[in-house]
This record gives sequence, structure tokens and C-alpha cells, in this order.
Amino acid sequence: MLSIHVATDRGLQLVPDAGARPDLPSDAVWIDLLNPTSEEEAQLEHWLTIDVPSREEMREIEVSSRLFEEDGALYMTVVALLNADGENPTLTDVTFILVGRRLVTVRYAEPRPITLFLQRAPKIGPACQNADFVLVGLIEAFIDRIADVLEHAGLDADRIGDDVFLRESSKPIKTDDFRKTVARIARTGDLTSKARESLVTISRLLTFMSAGPGSVKLSKDVKLHLKTAVRDANQLADHATYLATKTEFLLDATMGLINIEQTNIIKIFSVAAVAMMPPTLIASIYGMNFQFMPELNEKWAYPLVLVVMIASALAPYFYFKRKGWL
Repeated sequence: MLSIHVATDRGLQLVPDAGARPDLPSDAVWIDLLNPTSEEEAQLEHWLTIDVPSREEMREIEVSSRLFEEDGALYMTVVALLNADGENPTLTDVTFILVGRRLVTVRYAEPRPITLFLQRAPKIGPACQNADFVLVGLIEAFIDRIADVLEHAGLDADRIGDDVFLRESSKPIKTDDFRKTVARIARTGDLTSKARESLVTISRLLTFMSAGPGSVKLSKDVKLHLKTAVRDANQLADHATYLATKTEFLLDATMGLINIEQTNIIKIFSVAAVAMMPPTLIASIYGMNFQFMPELNEKWAYPLVLVVMIASALAPYFYFKRKGWL
């Protein structure tokens, strides 16, 4: 889908039926390509004389393939978070092409920051007449979204820590509880890792723009916004590193609790085995088929042997209990 946004005194306005237009409006500032068809790509390439990258080219991980200048146009690709509030957060590539006084975005998904920016685009104001300002606004929306994601991830990590370390019940933790806790930790760690990956690509884009590549001239206001965005991205990267370390600590602590629970179970079996050894020995002795065992003929022999077996089983138990091993 091809969308064209033109600049007005009241902000950005969407041009209806943009894909059916034979020419590009002179006041067009932002052209958005969502899941573009080959015809839409060819139409945009005809309008702006640029090469629209394919989806495979957008996935290139080399910095030189994500940030470069070609024929006076800047090509910048970042990784954006998708479904950050769901169970399976993923990543998607978004390419920004700054050509002259126009901005082109190429994407194959709908990241939430772009959706939010589109909702407030009509209220941006006269500054939206500059494509570089729109670009910085989009990048700031991505950074704000990552900040929200990391904030929620931090709260989840705190709740997991409370469940792990502040457990009041004396009952042993069930296997299903451990599985759920490990799954929560894994999701928090995965979300934090994806947020860090997105921040890395955004930081590279901001550094690339701040260096003023090629013939691109940024306005003073845009440079100020870039400085603020760079500072925010660096601070969020540090916070993401802290959350990653905290997540690893929670995972190690949970695995340690699992080992403690398993050790307690094995200890119970060990104590039971030791406690049953004396009664087993006594029963084995009287299970021998010797001819001369005179006490077997006494009426008190059987109850006495039972009492001795019970006492020999209780003695190790109380000994372990006194030592604090149970």
C-alpha cells in the first residue's frame, strides 16, 4: 500500500487514493510503502529516481548495507519491535530513504511507533514541511516505544524477583511453578534482547545522520533533536544492559532454587534409606534358616523384635533431626 502525506500549515495530511495518482504532489513530504507491490515500487522509483530496496536487501546485517548514500539519497534501515505486548515479540526491518525534501519509508509490518506517529501526524505543525524533521520524529517515536517496553520489562523482572525471593509459603515449589517462572524470565530476557538490538540499529542511524553524510544539510532544530535522541538511545541501551544482567541473575537464582528443591528430595530419600537399614538388618538376621535360634521359641520374641526394629528406625531419624539435616 502506498500512502502519501503532504505538508500543510496544520501538519501532515494524507492524500486520498495516492496509488492511483499519475504524478507525485509537489508538496509531498512523506511517502509510506507498506507491503509494496512491484507496481508501487516502480511508480515510486519513477517519481523520485531512486532504487527501492527489496525485503532481502533490508535484512542485510552489514552496517554498510543498512546505512549508505546513493545518488544523493540516504538509505537507512533500522530494526523495530513487533508485538512487544504479546507472548511472542518479533523484529521487523524498516527502511528510511531521505531524498531531497522528501522521506520514504519501506516496511512489511506495522510497528506501533509508526501507527502512533500517523495518528498524531496531522498535529505536528509547520515543522512537518521538512522531511528530515519527520524522520527524526519517527525515530523519536521508536525510542519512546522502546522506553515503554523496557519499563514494562523492568516491572516484570521486579515481580519475578518478588515471587522468587519473597515466597512466604513453606511448601515446596511445584514443577509447574518453576516452569512458569522460567518461562516468564525467558520472555523478559528475550524482549530485552530484542529491544537492545533495535536500539543498536537506531543508534547507528542517529550517528550516521549526525555525521552529515554527503550533501544532506540538516537544520539546527533537527540537529538538536538528534542530540537528544542520541542521548536517550544511549541511556536506554545502558538500561537494557542492566535489565539483561538482572534477567540472567533471576534465571541463575531460579535454577539454584530448582537444584535446592531437587537436593531436598534426594536428601529425604537418603534419610529414609539410612533409617530403614537397621530394621532391614534385623529382619534379615531373623530371616536366616539357622536351626539353633532359641529366642524364636519365646512368646515375647516377635513383639520384642518389632519394637527393636521400630526403635532402630526412629533413632537415625531423631539424630538427623537434632543435627538439623531435616
